[in-house]
Amino acid sequence: MTEKRRRPSLISRYALIAATIGGIAGLFAWTGGWIHWPHDQQTLTSARLIDAFESDTSPHPGFRRNHAKGVCVSGRFESNGNGAQLSRASVFERGTVPVVGRLSAPGFDPTQEDDTAMVRSFALRFTLSHGEQWRTAMNSVPIFAVSTPEALYEQLAALRPDAASGRVDPAKMEMFLEKHPETRAFHEWLASHPASSNFSNASYFSIDAFRFTNAQGNTHFVRWSVVPDAAYQPVSTTDARDPDFLAHDLSKRLERGPVRWHLMITPAAPGDPTNDATRVWPQERELHRVDAGVVVIDRAESQIDGACRDINFDPLILPAGIGPSDDPLLAARSSAYSVSFNRRTQEEAQAAQAGNSRR
Repeated sequence: MTEKRRRPSLISRYALIAATIGGIAGLFAWTGGWIHWPHDQQTLTSARLIDAFESDTSPHPGFRRNHAKGVCVSGRFESNGNGAQLSRASVFERGTVPVVGRLSAPGFDPTQEDDTAMVRSFALRFTLSHGEQWRTAMNSVPIFAVSTPEALYEQLAALRPDAASGRVDPAKMEMFLEKHPETRAFHEWLASHPASSNFSNASYFSIDAFRFTNAQGNTHFVRWSVVPDAAYQPVSTTDARDPDFLAHDLSKRLERGPVRWHLMITPAAPGDPTNDATRVWPQERELHRVDAGVVVIDRAESQIDGACRDINFDPLILPAGIGPSDDPLLAARSSAYSVSFNRRTQEEAQAAQAGNSRR
């Protein structure tokens, strides 16, 4: 991508990133309560919200409603024991646990070209002892565009393409930005941080805060990230010639050996926001982050029949020692993931039944 393409005005840039924002927004929905709107007295549930996403795109039965295009990966987490100072979760005991994950980009279309995505995403499931799991879904942007479900709904309405032109209405977007100036930080970050040239040289962030409790009963609010061994490089026009360059590049790299990320845990200080995903913590917090070990990925598979196909990467599936913060988006993400998972697996079952009946 050229520099000229990367520096359009804020409003015109929405035409380029609407799919990215809409896709990321598809992670979130309502749970734990009901919201009624003056112009629409119907109850707004996560199911209705996912219905709205489906109405704005062509159907892709059996695929995830967001991050539809991706690749399954597997490997291990090599814990060095340092994380135990913050959390008693068994994942942070010195040793190795298996992981299954998924690398992807936001979007509803499993056939979309990779150069249209401005964000990379990395989901992981750590399989622990005693039947516990830790699931996390991370993005290559350290913040989110909105901080509440209410703001999300307004954002989705502003991003909805006009029925006649098929384009986002700049006037609606400007109204949304005026009401939610906190959203500008997300778009400014995208404008100043070109997408990575591949999956393995991007950092990925938890975005939301979580609560860690150690063996002494001490509690810390944290965010985490996985930081690659590979040096970051921005995507180039050469990369973009291949519509599937992200998966192809990963396969080639794994032929040469595993790819690695360090799991870095950043504790909050008093006063740092734990309920607002649009706000970064002060840079000096990174001086106190803890390197808890290394995520090692040594295998990639097609998402059609790979190990990640049937995993719902619900961020509230947590082991003892890790709990949610007061961020309202966490429970919302869990609800939306469930709706998407149930619909796509039902579609797969129906397709299989139809295939069997034709034999």
